[in-house]
Amino acid sequence: MKLLSRVKRAELYVWLVPAFLLLNLFGEVVQHSSDLLPRAVNEVWLACYVSVINYRLFEYSWPKMSWKRFFDSFLLALPYFLAYSLGIFIWRALGVTLHIVTVLDKTITTDKRIGDLIGYCIGSLLFFGVIRHVFNYLKLKQSAQQLLIASQQAELNYLRSQTNPHFLFNTLNNIYSLARDKSDLAPESILRLSKILRYMLYETSAPYTAIEQEIKIIDDYIELEKLRYDESLHVNFNHDLEDRKQSIPPLLLIPLVENAFKHGVSETRDRPSVTIHLSVKNRVLLFTVENSTGEPAENNNVKENIGLSNLRRQLALLYTNYSLDVRPGDFTFTATLKINLDSHV
Repeated sequence: MKLLSRVKRAELYVWLVPAFLLLNLFGEVVQHSSDLLPRAVNEVWLACYVSVINYRLFEYSWPKMSWKRFFDSFLLALPYFLAYSLGIFIWRALGVTLHIVTVLDKTITTDKRIGDLIGYCIGSLLFFGVIRHVFNYLKLKQSAQQLLIASQQAELNYLRSQTNPHFLFNTLNNIYSLARDKSDLAPESILRLSKILRYMLYETSAPYTAIEQEIKIIDDYIELEKLRYDESLHVNFNHDLEDRKQSIPPLLLIPLVENAFKHGVSETRDRPSVTIHLSVKNRVLLFTVENSTGEPAENNNVKENIGLSNLRRQLALLYTNYSLDVRPGDFTFTATLKINLDSHV
């Protein structure tokens, strides 16, 4: 773990040190046209020193410093003050002694030399400090974004886990009513339910599914619901698609269809009906579900059930450009969903 932590700390400096060195070499080339090779060697020698000092400062000592612990922080910073002043001068002198550093201007005084070296250290301190701060900020922002995405995905999975049992519960209730009446249609309803279950098990784990698959599930659900009613129930499901292979999140549309039967048709005694229209043109999906109701609209307030509430939240997590309008009318209820499929998050 300690080794991994050290490797992560050093990631930034893999490119930061060469960038600092190249920046100083460029400055040397601009200011001097002669003695480029010895000047480059001098820069490499100094860059090695300040890179190590800055790395130790920012990655090990700086995180331990704070105003609340001023005295301890001062003692921790004191060696770096010496390293950036006297230390850099001694390091250069060592390079001269080892014949690594070439003295190109022998007229410069010791005080001027120390001043230039301290300025060099301060420049490196600012360079490393600013770049490190920006890098850490961007990395923190990226981590926060990844955490947000993971959180939203977890919430989306939770909403789907709520929707599926809710959907199955209503379907099983339908089969129960057929079985209780000893209807010959019970076996067929179980067969259709098995198709829906197969779709839920093997298709809904993926983030997308072809819209034609969603249509098949809606058809199976409609036929499953129709088994409960006599010839008085009228259902019209039509669709106009440019491309049946277009992708949408699985089980995104079924809550509106389920809502139409559970809270509309089941409460309608006289001529129950459901009209469903689905179209996708220019990557814009329009899904309208209109169903009969058992009573006139007394007000425009709609008390949304778990299906509609979950659908709204899923849409908010999945798309940035969408609308879901529900409008109660006299003996009718209309839900209209419009999604710009290109606005997927």
